[in-house]
Amino acid sequence: MAGHSKWSNIKNKKGKEDAKRGKIFTKLGRYIMVAAKEGGPDPEYNPSLKAAIDKAKAENMPNDNIERAIKKGSGEGGLDDFEEIVYEGYGPGGVAVFTNCLTDNRNRTAADVRHIFDKFEGNLGQAGSVTFMFDRKGVIAIERDDSIDEDELTMLSIELDAEDFEVSEDGYEIITEPGQFNHVKEGLEKEGYKFAMAEISFIPQTTISLNEEDEKNMGKLVDMLEDNDDIQEVHHNWEN
Repeated sequence: MAGHSKWSNIKNKKGKEDAKRGKIFTKLGRYIMVAAKEGGPDPEYNPSLKAAIDKAKAENMPNDNIERAIKKGSGEGGLDDFEEIVYEGYGPGGVAVFTNCLTDNRNRTAADVRHIFDKFEGNLGQAGSVTFMFDRKGVIAIERDDSIDEDELTMLSIELDAEDFEVSEDGYEIITEPGQFNHVKEGLEKEGYKFAMAEISFIPQTTISLNEEDEKNMGKLVDMLEDNDDIQEVHHNWEN
């Protein structure tokens, strides 16, 4: 699949998340609360909540934190009126960027996002201006290990109805349709596979390389967006 997540991006993302563990827990807690509020507190009947809990567990979020977030979202302890908003635009060198936000103050978040784009040579665009350049897919990354038989993993992924399977020096990347993500993930888990990343994300159809100056600004733009409490995820088609 053209333009899918590169292993360098996976490792960079993991390093950033490790360095910002407390902030990640805050964002994940908000994600769980909203999922529980909208679909109920039982993850077996609420796929969004199940996905949120799985993501939290992958980040080693304590079970007590997860349970508190579910209770708060389902009405025990109150919940601020969060809404989901997507902001789209272009970064340095024409890189397509969009963010998924959960905010209790639309005006504050809009002002923050616009400021970040302006600060680093970007431009905030209209709704729908860049999201058409991305496909929503499940992405499961498994680091290369001598104990893994590549042929067995390939066949298992096919049997589980994965859409694509790619191999690199660093590991294996399994792409799924969003509706098949949990089925494929659980099937791989049952066979003992450990994941470097497992999430439903947006994969760019094409990627863009940048010159040194634009790379610096783009890196700062992404870092500042990811550091904002209201922004849950940042997607872009920068090939770094």
